[in-house]
Amino acid sequence: MGKAIILIPSRLGSTRLPNKPLADIQGKPMIIRVVEQGKKSLISDIYVAAADPDIAIEVEKNGLNAILTNPDHQSGTDRIFEALQKIQGKFEYIVNLQGDLPTIDPQIISDLLKFIENSDYDIVTAVAKIIVEEEKASPNVVKAVVSWKNANTGTALYFTRATVPYGAEELFHHIGIYIYRRAALENFISMPISLLEKTEKLEQLRALENAMKIGVLKVDTIPLGVDTMEDLEKARNMFKNGLVR
Repeated sequence: MGKAIILIPSRLGSTRLPNKPLADIQGKPMIIRVVEQGKKSLISDIYVAAADPDIAIEVEKNGLNAILTNPDHQSGTDRIFEALQKIQGKFEYIVNLQGDLPTIDPQIISDLLKFIENSDYDIVTAVAKIIVEEEKASPNVVKAVVSWKNANTGTALYFTRATVPYGAEELFHHIGIYIYRRAALENFISMPISLLEKTEKLEQLRALENAMKIGVLKVDTIPLGVDTMEDLEKARNMFKNGLVR
């Protein structure tokens, strides 16, 4: 049994793209594509934390691991924590991988694991430089404000949907993947929803408001997050054309 585990929260109740986890991408449901990308990171323990039986059935039908969780959880982090408590094994690092990132580069997961192992951060996450001009002002693109320690790693100061820092030559797109130390995840779950978290609708702000340290790794590519039918078509084309590692 490894020291790290990947947990993928997944639910059917997406308003913009109903039944999103089961959407077909080149012959396989999206949630299966995400698990397969996670497996390529060489972390052997991977579970889907499913809010709905249909997701768990599909995952297990493909010979993969699923844990059925309370459908009423407020966040994906709550969902993965319930799943973690049901799984045998004392994992030191918990990877929270979003279930709508079928094109995630597995190297990002591997690099984040090395990053947290060699740091004192409670949580680590990833960002990429924003290169599409319209994304700088889009509230759908979460930006990370980072105190950079070197060219590729730094400490998160804030996350926001606004266009900040003012006057910055470079802005960074936050990628929705986290690795928690186990104690940090247990601590985070015990905290009430914070004011900034509620305001920005970004749960990572709860950690910052409670003085937890979030490390940031700069990566080259932004995985495609599937939120709309247009995104789904892009993902299908990427797999069809062999553009996913």
